[in-house]
Amino acid sequence: QVQNIEGLVNKLKVNGVTILDSIETYDFGKFVHILDSEGNKIELWEPVEADQNGQ
Repeated sequence: QVQNIEGLVNKLKVNGVTILDSIETYDFGKFVHILDSEGNKIELWEPVEADQNGQ
């Protein structure tokens, strides 16, 4: 789970990390997949923030 997925993806790109796909947005959050230094696929997730009523 991450905060500010767009900013993180930009930093990862600058540092040479392989980004496998574009950030996708769903009702429950944003997702993107990267490869770690050993070639393992990792999913990054930024949840949707709850509104003031906790929903």
